[in-house]
Order: sequence, then C-alpha cells, then structure tokens
Amino acid sequence: MAERLQGGRLAARAIAAHGVDTIFTLSGGHVMPIYEGCRLEGVRIVDVRHEQAAAHAAEAWGRMRRACGVAVATAGPGVTGTITAVANSFVAQTPLVVLGGARPLAQAEQRALQELDQLSLLRPITKWAALCTDAERIPELVAAAFRNALAQPRGPAYLELPMDVLFAEAPAGQVAPSRTAARAFGEPRELMKAADLLTNAERPAVVAGSGVWWDGAWKQLASFAENARLPVFLSGSARGALPPDHDLFFQHSRGVALEAADVVCVIGTPLDFRLGFGRFTPDAKLVHVHADPTEIGRNRAPDAGIVGDCAAVLGILADAVKHGGSDREAWLARLREAETAWWDEHRTQIESEAAPIHHYRLGAELDRVLDPGTVVIGDGGDVVAAVSRVLRVHRPGHWLDPGPFGCLGIGPPYALGVKTAAPTKQVVVVAGDGAFGLNGFELDTLTRFDLPVVVVIGNDAAWGEIRIPQVGIYGADAEVATRLAPTPYHRLTEVFGGHAGHVERPDELAPALERALAAGEPAIVNVMLDPEAMAGHAYRGM
Repeated sequence: MAERLQGGRLAARAIAAHGVDTIFTLSGGHVMPIYEGCRLEGVRIVDVRHEQAAAHAAEAWGRMRRACGVAVATAGPGVTGTITAVANSFVAQTPLVVLGGARPLAQAEQRALQELDQLSLLRPITKWAALCTDAERIPELVAAAFRNALAQPRGPAYLELPMDVLFAEAPAGQVAPSRTAARAFGEPRELMKAADLLTNAERPAVVAGSGVWWDGAWKQLASFAENARLPVFLSGSARGALPPDHDLFFQHSRGVALEAADVVCVIGTPLDFRLGFGRFTPDAKLVHVHADPTEIGRNRAPDAGIVGDCAAVLGILADAVKHGGSDREAWLARLREAETAWWDEHRTQIESEAAPIHHYRLGAELDRVLDPGTVVIGDGGDVVAAVSRVLRVHRPGHWLDPGPFGCLGIGPPYALGVKTAAPTKQVVVVAGDGAFGLNGFELDTLTRFDLPVVVVIGNDAAWGEIRIPQVGIYGADAEVATRLAPTPYHRLTEVFGGHAGHVERPDELAPALERALAAGEPAIVNVMLDPEAMAGHAYRGM
C-alpha cells in the first residue's frame, strides 16, 4: 500500500526534489502543514518580518544559485504582502515560486478568515498562477510551477494551496522535476546575418545583460569578444562577466560607443530605458539576442534578431565572427580614451576629502576594501548609481540590484537570500537611507539566523535622486516629500544586535568598513553623505 502523507509534506518533498534547501516565509496558520513538511524533509525555514522580504529573499536565493527560490505566504494579507516582490521578479524576468495559503475550499464564498480572490491579483504579474484542489496533485502542480518559472523567459509562478488541501492526506507517489534542460540555439539564418554584420563592423559595441549570468554564458562571452576584438559593456548580473582589467571591458564610454557605433550587439537584456529605448545612432545596425521573442523588435527593429540561450548563441558566434582588423584597434583606442577622460573628469570627487562625504568617494573606498569575491547588493538611487560607477565587480553574479522595476527595499532581503544560498560569501549591501527604511527590520532576521552581512547606508537625509531634480525643476521652495532626518541608523544594532559603525569623514571610511567586515555578525555602517554631491545629474526616470 502506498505511503500516505499530509498535503503540506507533499509540497515540501516536491520543493526539495527541485533542489531547494531553504524556504522564506512569515508565520501563518493557513500554511502550517508546509512548515511541518519542511521540518520532516530537511528543508530549512527562514522566517522574516514582512512577506515582501520573504519573496525578495527567495528571488535572491535563486539569483545566487541560478535556480528558483521559494517563498511561502499565508492567506490574504500574507499573499498580498508579496505582490511588490513578485512584480519585481516579473519585470526582471527572474524565476520565483510563491506558494500561497488560502481559506479552506469548503468555506469558499462564505467570508472566511482572510478570504480574497488572490489568483486574480497574481495572474497579471506572474507567468503562471494556479489553484490546487486535490492534495494528490500537489507534487504535479509544484513541478508545473518550477517548470513555468524556469522556462524562457524566466519569471515568477504562483500556486495556491487551500488550507484543507494542505491538511488532507494523499498517496506519496514519485516526486521528481518535470522539465527539459534543452537550450535554444537560434535561427541559423539570423546567426549568419549577425556574424556577417559583426565581422565587417568598423565600430562595433556589445552590451550584455543579466541573461549572460542566468544562461551561464560568461566564458562564451569572453571568447566571442576576444576572437573578434569586440568592446563589451556589462549591466545587471552580467557585471563581472569580464574582469575589470580585461582589455575589452569598458564601462564609462558606453554613451560614446552607442553614438558612434556602426553595429550594436545587445545580448540578454531588453532595449528598455537603460539603453535609451534603442534610440542610439539611427545608422547603426542592431543585433539583438534574447530568450524572449517578444523583446526582439521592441522599440527598434533588429537587423539580426536571435531568439535563444545566451551561452548557446554566443558559443556559435564566437566561432563565426572574425577579427575586424586595424580599424577595430583604432576604435578600441578611441573608447579607451573616453574611459580615461571619465576618470580624469571625476577624479576630484573620487578622491575628495570633503565632509560630508561624496558618493563617489564612498564607492572608491568600498572598491579598495572589499575582497574580489564579495557579493554587492545595490539598494537605492543616487548612492547606488554613484557607487556602481566606481566599484569594480570581479565575478559574474556578484552584483545584484532590483533590475528595471527599480524596486527599493531589496537590500536586506536580498542579503538574506544570498547569504543563505552561499554562506561562505562576503555580502555587502549598499543602501540609500530612504531605501533602507522599507525593509530595514530584516536586520532582526539576519541577527536571529546569525548571518553576517554588512549594510552600508549612504545617509544624505533625503530621497536624493528625487530631491535634487525636484529642486532643479521647481526651485528650493518646492522641496516637498523628499527630506528625511539624519537618523543614526547604526544604533539599530542596540536593539537587534550586531556591529555598529558611524562615519562622517573620508579617512574614517576604510577602518569602519574593515571593522564591520571582520566583526563576524550583522553590521550597519552609517555613512553621512553630502546631500548636494549629485547635483547636476539628470533624473533617470525622465
């Protein structure tokens, strides 16, 4: 006779079968059987202080392992608490499975506790959303959730598990993943067109995004660039795919490159606002490689559009694209001059001894102090933009930001997910003081689970990215809803535990960061920044 198990344990066993060793949740009675199932199946349960943080942490756990994380949310406000994080995953095209509790099926339409049409809320921001009405189908539907979340283009999936289904017993059966590992290699004719365009280009430019990380394509990207001497610009999780000292890695000359290039090759990222909606020089030819066919042609028609896996496509193009000759070297030298010019222009700010501290100086000190294997999480506006321009990333997947949804508050939850997925990694959050306020209570979670993460708060006592253009457009009298207090955030450690650091002068930065990194416990370093330092920088939402 087949073993019979409670629905919650069937769910836990199915999760474990997909390689998930940790779930993120906030306690709720509707999903109690899942907790018991995870306890019995050896799946770690990390409980947070807000469901948004649970889903962010699960997404980051998946980002770090190039897999799919799991958040479990109780019914009603538990599920709705995940919505911002689910939307962020949807826009970023990152995999995530959310298991949502619900009132018992037997109480449908009776105004049960926390009853809500949750599926209608989740369907617009997930790739797949379903309701399980039979405990025996839980393993099948969990597998479907993972299959949909991990299929290209990746994204979040939602499975609703009513309380009576989770408490019901059903035959255990066989539990195993149900999906293919096959990769899409692209249409041969489009590949040939792309290879011809890039081989004959005089001024090519390659822009590679997070798809390179998710598809494990950094080695293929390096071969592709090196074989044809192609300049490469990196964004998102692809940062570090070429090391900072690689002669084909460029960062600060992207504007020059996109204005003058005759062929632009965009890989694993959409032509969204980050690339000016594809409105670079109109005479340039466009090669676009993306796993989502609906992104090919958005905002600009490609001259070669390849729907495929980044590793598979770049492996082919690395062999097919040939060296561009002496003109290519002259182009690379021109871009290198533009890189040098950027550093020369900003050197005074990067080396500034002024107090309050300049954002660029914070980035420079972080670059000097951090180990090359550190995972850095950017959570904020101006402070993250500034630090990201100066801080070098040495390995792919070691820079995390929310992506194009621009979701603030991801810092402590992402750190929780990353440190749980990769316990030996040094993890540092660079957060604005505004962004930190959204999920700063997760310091409690980091402390309870003994996860040594360093949170560096760039404190300019404002929503700086909005305040500066607000004043620039409307004048000083219109400074509304953008000022904060110069709060001593490091003193939260007096409540939650952990290491505290406070920095007001540039010469204090490196020692404070070193002490925090060596503390072996969660740490907050509160860095007082110049609120006017980023004046003159355009608001990126316009």
